[in-house]
Amino acid sequence: MGSIVEIQQLRKTFGSIVAVDQVTFTVGQGEVLGFLGPNGAGKSTTMKMITGFLTPTSGTVKVNGFDIQAQPLDAKKSLGYLPEGAPAYSDMTPWTFLLFIGEMRGFKGEDLKRRVSDTIKKVNLEGVIGQPIETLSKGFKRRVGLAQAILHDPSVLILDEPTDGLDPNQKHEVRELIKEMAREKAIILSTHILEEVHAVCTRAIIIAKGKVITDGTPADLEARSRYHNAVILRFQGALPDGAVDVLRGVSGVKGVEELKEGEVAQGFCVLPEGGQPILNAISECAKNHHWSVAEVSVDRGQLDDVFRSLTMPAQALT
Repeated sequence: MGSIVEIQQLRKTFGSIVAVDQVTFTVGQGEVLGFLGPNGAGKSTTMKMITGFLTPTSGTVKVNGFDIQAQPLDAKKSLGYLPEGAPAYSDMTPWTFLLFIGEMRGFKGEDLKRRVSDTIKKVNLEGVIGQPIETLSKGFKRRVGLAQAILHDPSVLILDEPTDGLDPNQKHEVRELIKEMAREKAIILSTHILEEVHAVCTRAIIIAKGKVITDGTPADLEARSRYHNAVILRFQGALPDGAVDVLRGVSGVKGVEELKEGEVAQGFCVLPEGGQPILNAISECAKNHHWSVAEVSVDRGQLDDVFRSLTMPAQALT
């Protein structure tokens, strides 16, 4: 399947400030691309340029082959956009707001009403469709914003923090909806919630200081973590005497970190050298020393660890 969204050498400056610097990537049907980065990294600015809300200083964005600057109406017909903050007309109700959005998209009559009704059901807004939007909670406002983005069934969705302000149940519902829609769409979503990458994303890009610094699957990113293939070892009762030194002496072990519940040590995280598998060696070591082990597991790698290592200066990590 070819690319639906094509971004080439995208750059945006505000005076002397470079907000986005030569960003290039593509997204195809069936992909959910997580767009990650610290505050001020350029995520929202990039998304605004993809949707045509901001004009790039240089570079191009194509949606279904249409240039967002040269052919904006053709490109935007395929786009659904949930902006940062989910802005909406506060004196409207969700029902009247979505009717208005649908009319702007060219829908009329029964087709318009059916689309609005179906969309309201998809994002679970039935209980608040008659309330002024200004009276809604942050979570419901977010869902109204998501509803207007998907009302016209676009082939491309650009979602800026789609689960911001939602409670755990609402987050689950929105994530399931995103996964369902992803089968026939290309989706780009920004998030600060790294668990969301596991939950819905097939791919992730990390951006810092306006530049793309890595692009890969969640598993690719986890493999870059120092905890990739680390062995978690928990004991029944007190930790065995001398266990740290014994574990450090096992072939392939780079280091040992103590695991605590409050102030009480429960076990160890045994870090591998170069991410190599060490489970068998650690299990054999525990068996040979007759340790009373309650749990042995393998860490697949921690995205927050990778995120920090790629986006923070080296001196800030020490």
